[in-house]
Amino acid sequence: MASRIHRVTLFKIPDPGNQNKLLEAYKVLARDQTKDGKPYIPYLCAGRALEDDRSKGYTVVAKSEFETLEDMRFYDRECSAHAALRKTAATLGLAEPPTSAYFEGAPTVPSA
Repeated sequence: MASRIHRVTLFKIPDPGNQNKLLEAYKVLARDQTKDGKPYIPYLCAGRALEDDRSKGYTVVAKSEFETLEDMRFYDRECSAHAALRKTAATLGLAEPPTSAYFEGAPTVPSA
C-alpha cells in the first residue's frame, strides 16, 4: 500500500453532550468533504477517547488520512466542510485548542 499522510486530532470537551455534537459534525464532514468536486479524504474516523490515565483529559479523537500533504493543506486552508467543523467545535466548550499531529507512512503490519 502507498504511503499516506496520517493525522490525529485530540479534543478536550468535558461535556458528553458536546462530545456527541462534535462526533455528529465529523459525520457531516465525512459526507460533505470535496476537492475539485470529488471526495478527497480516503479515511476519516472519530470517537470518544476510552478512559485511561494516558488520555490526559482528551475526550474525543479523530484520525484522518490524506493521499498527499497538499490534500491535508487543502483540508486546513480551503475545505468548506472542515471550516464548518471548526466553527462547530469552537462552540462546544473546548477546554483548550485541539492538538494535531501528522506523519507520512505506509502500513507496517499487513491487514487481515
